[in-house]
Amino acid sequence: MARRRITQETFDAAVRENMEEFEMEPDEALREAVEQFESQGVDLSCIVKAVPTVSSDDKQDEQTHEVLQALDSLRIEKDSAEVTAEIKRFTEQCSLGFAQRYLAAQKDAYPVILSFCKNSVEEQEAVLAALLALAALTDGQPDLLDADGQQFLLNVMKKYSGNSSVMCAAICTVRYCCLKHEQNRQDLVKGGVLPLVTGAITQHSGCADLVKEASAALRVMTFDDDVRVTFGHAHEHAKIIVLEHSGLKVLIEAAKAHLDDTSVLSELCATLSRLAVRNEFCQDICDLGGLKLIMTLLADSFESQELVRQVLSAIRAVAGNDDVKDAVVNAGGVQLIVIAMNRHMSNPSVCEQGCACLSVLALRKPNNCKVIMENGGALAAVQAMKAHTDVVSVQKQACMLLRNLVSRARTFCQPILEMGAETLIVQALQTHQDCSDVGKAALRDLGCQVELRELWTGKHGGLTN
Repeated sequence: MARRRITQETFDAAVRENMEEFEMEPDEALREAVEQFESQGVDLSCIVKAVPTVSSDDKQDEQTHEVLQALDSLRIEKDSAEVTAEIKRFTEQCSLGFAQRYLAAQKDAYPVILSFCKNSVEEQEAVLAALLALAALTDGQPDLLDADGQQFLLNVMKKYSGNSSVMCAAICTVRYCCLKHEQNRQDLVKGGVLPLVTGAITQHSGCADLVKEASAALRVMTFDDDVRVTFGHAHEHAKIIVLEHSGLKVLIEAAKAHLDDTSVLSELCATLSRLAVRNEFCQDICDLGGLKLIMTLLADSFESQELVRQVLSAIRAVAGNDDVKDAVVNAGGVQLIVIAMNRHMSNPSVCEQGCACLSVLALRKPNNCKVIMENGGALAAVQAMKAHTDVVSVQKQACMLLRNLVSRARTFCQPILEMGAETLIVQALQTHQDCSDVGKAALRDLGCQVELRELWTGKHGGLTN
């Protein structure tokens, strides 16, 4: 059931009433209004929870929120220095939270900011400030971007391709406007945004912030996260990035330039995972030295949980190719994955990705299953199930791994059962409905008693008109 919504004006009126009618202090009046509306089941996520103030230059003493004060100042003609200062003030206010951005958008901030963007395009410092404001405003509000805004972004990226700061701000705006918005993704891809982003990574490979931003933007182009669209172009965009713009090579070369920066490497690994959508792409990553790089990162970065998680995700993706599976195992990948899981057993995300990696390596590969068993992979999965009984994704991936280990090698059933796997799988089935299929498959292949419910037998009469 959808929660009730109110306008900012209604909320501000309640705060004002608490102050005027009940003589509350501003902080108390605000707190009382929040508690009042929340107790009534009102959603305040889009409400600026602050007491409106009077602008220093407001002669009519009208109270309003600072983000709107900054926006109103931008509507008044001023010299360029004052405008840049007000743009930065507006950006700071939008960066405080979604409620500020939403309120600004409700008061028609987008056409005002876009107008400044277009008017400042000839001046580097001004266009950078305007772009940062546009990025801040569109964060979480991709619907604001229109065809005019799309064209501006493409034009400014072409004009300032050699400036890392401007490119970083423009690419950040592109990312915000494409997240959960399929039409913006398709329009910008058709407009030629992909070569601009991959080109920026190559041209500014030494700029960590730009590489991270551009990598994240490429990844967003491969998302299928817009619930309003039945079929997106996620797979098609991934193919274009790889085949037409050498995306895999660009990302792998960028990773080699930032081997000491775990945040950059995490972003690059996450994007490589999204691009490994075809068997030949997985092989290409291996041939380009990507697999060797990923394995080295895993061996050298055990202490960074986020990087370990992203590296495991990348291995999971590229190991969809059977030849790459063998390459991972032959390179000592199983040992490294198990070490990473044991090192970060308290982290459910690492455990999930570790189990998923081993599950992919084990699929249809009895020899790999033997290596996984010998190196404690099954035991690590069992330990992960014990450590994260309430995390359904860990339980599912662990069940899948245990099932893959024994489906073609029944000799491993007894050792796995002796680890206590049956009790844990049964517990997962009882706790998580989503574990039903993989849990029952694991029990079945382990030789345990499992109730397989017959959904339809085809009896009890035929169809009638």
